[in-house]
Amino acid sequence: MKVLNIHAKANVDIKLPEDKLKKLPPNIGLVTTIQHLDRLNDVQAQLPNSIIAGQVLGCNTDAAVKINDQVGVFLFIGSGIFHPIAIALKTKKPVFCWNPFTKELKQIKDDEIKQYEQKKKGSLTKFLSSDKIGILVSTKPGQYNMEKALKLKKRADKDYYIFQFDTFNLNELENFPFIECWVNTACPRIADEKINIINIQDISGYEQL
Repeated sequence: MKVLNIHAKANVDIKLPEDKLKKLPPNIGLVTTIQHLDRLNDVQAQLPNSIIAGQVLGCNTDAAVKINDQVGVFLFIGSGIFHPIAIALKTKKPVFCWNPFTKELKQIKDDEIKQYEQKKKGSLTKFLSSDKIGILVSTKPGQYNMEKALKLKKRADKDYYIFQFDTFNLNELENFPFIECWVNTACPRIADEKINIINIQDISGYEQL
């Protein structure tokens, strides 16, 4: 089946008002999601000495990491805290968030980062203490990681079961009550705030994948 990917751009002005600009420190790296990428130059024009890093994903913050040594802080333009927390964890730098829809400016707090890290540790503990593991594999382009799933299954230290899907439905997992913990090999947002699901990259210390 042929797939057509269309770059959807948000029809919103992402520039910051003067009172918000005054709250930002100098030497800042600019990051955003794809829907605002075409307007990132507008924000750079407002912030002298800022550097455009580009697009980030919750699972890929390479754009921010590449300029980490050149900036003191990051400004994420978009909604939610999933992406900026990933940036904070990877770069160890303060991260400000500007939501162009709600016109809110906030800084990611240390306790938000710690809460996220604690959740990951809790998921890892659950995985290590479980005997029957379900491995989630998506067939979507860019998320298909059957090779990693098979490599984990070959360890044979636990009972591993591979579940392949196109569209993920959390409710479907209830049909397999014998599974004690799920390992997600697809988009990391699947494990975001989900009980008993851990992203495969979060068990990298346990298994070199």
